[in-house]
Amino acid sequence: MAQTTNEIKNGSVLNLEGKLWTVIKFQHVKPGKGPAFVRTTMKDVLSGKIVDKTFNAGMKVEFETVDNRTMQYSYRDDGSFVFMDMTNFEQVNIPEALIGDQEHFLLEGTDCIISFHDGNPLSVELPASVTLVVSHTEPGLQGNRSNAGTKPATVETGAEIQVPLFINEGEHIKVDTRDGSYLGREN
Repeated sequence: MAQTTNEIKNGSVLNLEGKLWTVIKFQHVKPGKGPAFVRTTMKDVLSGKIVDKTFNAGMKVEFETVDNRTMQYSYRDDGSFVFMDMTNFEQVNIPEALIGDQEHFLLEGTDCIISFHDGNPLSVELPASVTLVVSHTEPGLQGNRSNAGTKPATVETGAEIQVPLFINEGEHIKVDTRDGSYLGREN
């Protein structure tokens, strides 16, 4: 539906030249001289590309409605990931390309936010952090160094992350799903 650029907010989804863009940041600017404008930082919903775009204030743009649903990851099935809506138990297949590198932090039973537009899945958002079990790591040897050392560790999903030397196999650790960094131990 067409609205003016004055209605732009964080999280708004715009249809520009046939592509869907999510507004990450926006700023309404009223300079002392000249007309007002809206400065935005937007992310392409499909490719993830981030761009800055400036609109004249009051200009008409196409807003799209996006349905965000919390769904639980069930299992992987031949090139796709199966998620279940826990309110009506409907299952949805999400293509591998939409998950991308996030698959390294996806465990069965994880609740994710999936965005849909006209019934088609657009994006999958994992929780900010997950708790994983270290399945393999070498013993850490403390040596002569001026800062804390790290070592590679493989977690139950197969991802390899850098952990402090004191982490051992079988321990539960908290991992940031955005960049794969170690956040701490979990009990």
